[in-house]
Amino acid sequence: MNCRDHCGACCTAPSITSPIPGMPNGKPAGVRCIQLDDANRCRIFGQPERPAFCGGLQPSAEMCGDSRAHAMRWLGELERITAPQERR
Repeated sequence: MNCRDHCGACCTAPSITSPIPGMPNGKPAGVRCIQLDDANRCRIFGQPERPAFCGGLQPSAEMCGDSRAHAMRWLGELERITAPQERR
């Protein structure tokens, strides 16, 4: 499956704990990654600076569904159920 044009849900919904260029402490859940361009495409896709987490998160029918809203809900729920106890 390919990424949906203009989506960027996987670069917004989950938290990323590793450094990202421009976000040295990673990013919290629900915060748009600084590396997303105006078309919601990753500026560092395929580059060594891209966090391993990002490369490991591959689009799937289950995650992406039929809309960005579905992907945001699915990823948000995954974030919630995998968060450390104090964040739940």
